[in-house]
Amino acid sequence: MSRVIAFPIARADVVLPGTAHGRVLKLPALSFWGGIDPATGRLSDPVAPAYGECVAGRVLLIAEPRGSSSSSAVMLELLRIGLAPAAVVLGHVDAILGLGVVVAREMGWPTIPLYRLPAAAHERIADDINVTITADGAIYRTAATSSGDTVSA
Repeated sequence: MSRVIAFPIARADVVLPGTAHGRVLKLPALSFWGGIDPATGRLSDPVAPAYGECVAGRVLLIAEPRGSSSSSAVMLELLRIGLAPAAVVLGHVDAILGLGVVVAREMGWPTIPLYRLPAAAHERIADDINVTITADGAIYRTAATSSGDTVSA
C-alpha cells in the first residue's frame, strides 16, 4: 500500500474558522456589492474577468477586496439561499464581508470560512483547480475521484 504525502501550496491565516473544498475562482479585485448578483450568485460586474460565473461552492481568491457597507448583506443573502462560495480567501481582511458570515451563524444558517492570504501568495494557487483548506488554513491541491471523493494531488 502506498502513501501519498502532500504539502500545502499555501497557508492562509484563519479569520473565520472552518474547512472547505472547491474549485478555485481567482479574481484580482471584487466588491460583493454590485459585483455579485445576490439572487443568482453570479458575478455581475461586466469588467470582472469571470463575468457571469457562479460563485456557489467555489473557493474565491480575491487579491483586492473592494469593501462596501452592503457586502455583508450580499454575503448573508448568498448564505441564506444556498449560493455562497465554499470559502473566501482575501488578500487582506474585509471585516464588513466577514460580518455577513457572523450574522448567518447567529441566525443558525450555514456559514463558510474566511481566510487571509497576502495577494502575492495568491500566485501560488492556479485558477480553476480543486483545493481543500484545512481548519488551520493549509491549502492543498486536490483531485476529485470518480466516486466524488477527494484525494491530495
